[in-house]
Amino acid sequence: MRTRTLLTLATAVAALTLPAAVPAAAADTPVLTTGGLAGTPVAVGDVLTAPLASGTKATLYSSATGTSGISCAESQFTATVTDNPTAPGTATESVTGHTFNSGSCTTNVVGVLGVTSISVDNLPYTTSVSSDGSLTVTPASGSAIQTTVVLRTLLGSITCVYQAPSLTGRADNTDNSIAFTAQQFTKVSGSSLCFANGYFTAKYAPVTDAGALVYVN
Repeated sequence: MRTRTLLTLATAVAALTLPAAVPAAAADTPVLTTGGLAGTPVAVGDVLTAPLASGTKATLYSSATGTSGISCAESQFTATVTDNPTAPGTATESVTGHTFNSGSCTTNVVGVLGVTSISVDNLPYTTSVSSDGSLTVTPASGSAIQTTVVLRTLLGSITCVYQAPSLTGRADNTDNSIAFTAQQFTKVSGSSLCFANGYFTAKYAPVTDAGALVYVN
């Protein structure tokens, strides 16, 4: 009986003096992953793409709550991941492409017959995506986010140029989307047929990395 008691005491002392076995720690989860939350890390240099969410349109309206302006059914962005730190944190991307298919665009602006082209200028832009889903797009220092719209009128083509200092949006893991709502642009050149302010609204989904859905952690 005494021998068993001594063995039990020795085992207890050993348990107190030796570190407990700990399973290998899981790899730190970065802000951007594919395959699900805490999934496969998105690598720096990977290219992310997204079209407009199904059934939605990108709009540039003359007021934040109105419906007069331009509407496009086809648009896409392309961005290269430049930093993907451990979550919680902020990942960064370089937006190298943001296109609109003018053939899918319509306008209801009085005096305007159609949309010839919409181009996004001054690329690349920097996009920051934080773990809380907040998203910011900023141009290079000394530049501006700029969109040039060419419209057809009865008197010929007119060119409207709009600028914004930055854009803010939201990332949503529910449908792997990013969305912008009534982001204000100011006209910097163009005829009186170009509205003074343009408010940009669009939802892009799904955001993918080589076909795999992208999540924000």
